[in-house]
Amino acid sequence: MRYIKYAFLAIVALALVAVAVANRDIVTLTLLPSGLAALAATNQSIDLPLFVVIIAGVALGLLIGFIWEWLREFKQRAESARKDREIKELKRQLRRLRAEKHEGEDEVLAILDEAS
Repeated sequence: MRYIKYAFLAIVALALVAVAVANRDIVTLTLLPSGLAALAATNQSIDLPLFVVIIAGVALGLLIGFIWEWLREFKQRAESARKDREIKELKRQLRRLRAEKHEGEDEVLAILDEAS
């Protein structure tokens, strides 16, 4: 399984290198469209290679997706934690009740009684 993982990572790395080599042209990213920039009297811009823009866009999309899913699954995680606490409490009560039931008995008889 480890070799499959390394092979997959190598293929992804080769694909990223191919995208980077094929998209080396410089592009200009501007903060606002020209109409809004004239109204705001400012227009921030930056020149970057196209592959940087593509890879940054994919990475930003993945990050937003991961955060969205983490927030969406909050109810399930909270419910699971609540049920785990309830199970621990019930196990603690069961041990206490078993100990009270077999109080004063021989340990071997108590073990045999629990097994049946």
